[in-house]
Amino acid sequence: MLSHDRTYDEIRAGFRWDLPVRLNMAAQVCDHWAERDPSRTAVIDLTGTRRRDVSYAALREMAERLALALRDMGVGRGDRVGVLRSQDAWCAAAHIAAWKIGAISVPLFKLFREDALASRLRDSGARIVVADDEGQRMLAPLGLAALVPEAAELPDGICPTGETGPEDPAVLIYTSGTTGSPKGALHGHRLLTGHLPGVELSHDLLGQEGDCLWTPADWAWIGGLFDVLMPGLALGVPVVAARMAKFEVAECRRIIAEASVRNVFFPPTALRMLKAADAGIAGLRTVASGGEPLGAEMLDWGRRALGLTINEFYGQTECNMIVSACAALYPVVPGAIGRPVPGHEVAVIGPGGQPVEGEGDVAVKRGSASMLLEYWHKPQETAAKFRGEWMLTGDRGVMAEGVLRFLGREDDVITSAGYRIGPAEIEDCLLKHPAVATCGVIGKPDALRTEIVKAYIVLRDGVEASDALAEELMAHVGARLASYSRPREVAFVAALPMTVTGKVIRKELKARAAREVMA
Repeated sequence: MLSHDRTYDEIRAGFRWDLPVRLNMAAQVCDHWAERDPSRTAVIDLTGTRRRDVSYAALREMAERLALALRDMGVGRGDRVGVLRSQDAWCAAAHIAAWKIGAISVPLFKLFREDALASRLRDSGARIVVADDEGQRMLAPLGLAALVPEAAELPDGICPTGETGPEDPAVLIYTSGTTGSPKGALHGHRLLTGHLPGVELSHDLLGQEGDCLWTPADWAWIGGLFDVLMPGLALGVPVVAARMAKFEVAECRRIIAEASVRNVFFPPTALRMLKAADAGIAGLRTVASGGEPLGAEMLDWGRRALGLTINEFYGQTECNMIVSACAALYPVVPGAIGRPVPGHEVAVIGPGGQPVEGEGDVAVKRGSASMLLEYWHKPQETAAKFRGEWMLTGDRGVMAEGVLRFLGREDDVITSAGYRIGPAEIEDCLLKHPAVATCGVIGKPDALRTEIVKAYIVLRDGVEASDALAEELMAHVGARLASYSRPREVAFVAALPMTVTGKVIRKELKARAAREVMA
């Protein structure tokens, strides 16, 4: 843990990654505390009819029995294990179980529809999926084996944590891009270690007496899984599990009160909904937020309604928690994200791969412990992610006096309600509809969600545009990909702006959408 009695500059200057030869995340998040303080609360599970406090000893027993069951089913080192569950203690145990036997866990969103789920399972080659009843029903049409722990006769016994190292693969998290199918970011067992300093900073040195951590974000997202669940378990901070299929202000306040939550990771959209409802929350010590910049107005509201300074943080699935604000250590600058987290060398670089003054590409240098090993089976895409020794985030920014200011994304990934959405997958889905000749999908600016998904569509000859057809196309995507991928607006156009090689010029569509907002 970071020292509470040193300044940011002192922490940063003296920081070195301590990555032992043998490192397994199951040992970090479960074994350590189960041996040191077995009765300590690991997970406060509010997903059932009554609250259930799960100790580290109980969590380890769940993980070990599940690991034995996976091993009996033939799952071994390097095999992929899907996890298709909502927030609950078994979701945590499923990842831990996979890591114990040297397998690779693959977090999967419950919001995925059949096509989106199938593509990720097919690409990962997952042998089995740990699911709940709902997840099992989702998997049935795909013909893939599902293991539901509550309904299975899990074996009793001890499953020792296997010997793995920092670079051994541990988790495969899919991230949407602008072209082609979603890419799987493969991470090693050093991933959690790489997240800890940033998580501690974003919660004003997380791990103080009485801290209790929760997020409405799904644990299938790196923000829920490695910015909240696993760091909380590693630091001995109780983590609250509570299902929220849709963010609701009243339910959010109930969860926080019932579990005595003191530390929350709120996606920006959740904060905007709280602000719109004029809903203050008492008793919180820290609020962290990431996904897109909040702005000075939101920070001012946080101080008034929450009684604290919201700490923003920055990163992406490929290399997360690399920049953070920390009101406990240094002033939070409105309009800026924060300072580089100790252990991560972050800079704004130019075309030659050297740090520059002024605007440039936001990048993080190799050696960051939270950096991906590779894109799963995509060596060319992995190579393209780097410029020399720097991994490109795809964002533009300015670094001034050690503080990073975010300017915007260089790619076309859509950020909507905290989700990063690749337009290519939505375009591919729309093209499967018999009415669509061609299409372009972009993010349209939106005050609540940052952006909404908007589709510009050229219809096939003989097909007439109508409001009913627009609704049909929206539902077509929502039923096949994910609910958050569903276009909220559809515009029928005679033609799309195209390059000479036949690619949609999304920049022109984005400019058109921006003009629509201003009109």
